[in-house]
Amino acid sequence: MPRRRAAWLLALALAGLAPVPGRAAGPAFAAVVPGAPLSFPRDHGAHPDFRTEWWYVTGWLDLPDGRSVGFQVTFFRTRTGIAPGNPSRFAPHQLVFAHAALADPAVGRLRHDQRAARAGFGLAEAAEGDTRLVLDGWTLDRRGRTYAMDILARDFRLALEAEAAGPPLLQGEAGFSRKGPRPAQASWYYSRPQLAVRGRLAVEGRETAVTGRAWLDHEWSSELLDEAAVGWDWAGINLDDGGALTVFRLRDARGNTRWAGGSRRWADGRQRAFAPGELAFEPRRHWQSPRGPARYPVEMAVTVAGPGGGTWLLSPLLDDQELDARASTGNLYWEGAVTALRDGRPVGRGYLELTGYGTRLRM
Repeated sequence: MPRRRAAWLLALALAGLAPVPGRAAGPAFAAVVPGAPLSFPRDHGAHPDFRTEWWYVTGWLDLPDGRSVGFQVTFFRTRTGIAPGNPSRFAPHQLVFAHAALADPAVGRLRHDQRAARAGFGLAEAAEGDTRLVLDGWTLDRRGRTYAMDILARDFRLALEAEAAGPPLLQGEAGFSRKGPRPAQASWYYSRPQLAVRGRLAVEGRETAVTGRAWLDHEWSSELLDEAAVGWDWAGINLDDGGALTVFRLRDARGNTRWAGGSRRWADGRQRAFAPGELAFEPRRHWQSPRGPARYPVEMAVTVAGPGGGTWLLSPLLDDQELDARASTGNLYWEGAVTALRDGRPVGRGYLELTGYGTRLRM
């Protein structure tokens, strides 16, 4: 790991993502400005003028023996500081990263793999115009209403199709999602909740058919975290009644909420965006990482004010769902499958992400 980490930091420096003394500033990144409506299928694809972009697929898989496991497939695209006019075919204008994880209570921790490469040469690509992502054999493609994933990880394989039943859920104001007190601190952000999943899961040579429910987030921006924020808490929950719940907050170093937001979509298509003051996050139980200084609030109560609000308790499938991405995106964070409960009764399943605990999140 130390050798891989050192090599990765060198690659970032060469790509212009880490500061190099004497180097001129790279090109300006595109800004997120409200008023330009999202257009599909174009906005299912990559937006290479923006600094950072990701496609997150998280969900629960139900096995024939009655057990359930969580899964995550994530692709990231990052524009570097290399000038677009650089004629070299080897210039790393864009970098592509990917994570894959499987959360199985029988194992007690995440099975996890990760990859990173510069875009190009047919080995790594985040295509424009529609969702087509490739990284060293890992793929995520949109085919009509269906997202197809094929991930051959170190000790598991996911070959899944996830079908969308409705239109994209545009977060914030028609997809313009504020992430801080300044208007520039924003992203373009939409979700595809309630994806119906079917396919095959192979673990240590044993393959089985699976079904389940998943959630896709696609987000792109150029602005880094607010200077006072150290990380965020986020959850996307597929509610059992066919609806969807999104909640997030950015935290400062003392654990106070710097900004918050999210949305609720009902099964009949009605939707409401949450204002920052309408959300409250209350940690109910913590888990100490054995890999670093982080102490994560793995059981979290989220209260939403106003119509359709209430309190949801997010309870983890297992405590150790810490994802060690220090060999790719450079962070150690918690991202795991959770059950949503109201009044002690399960009402949905989804994923909870906890970043910036122990050390500030590095973007």
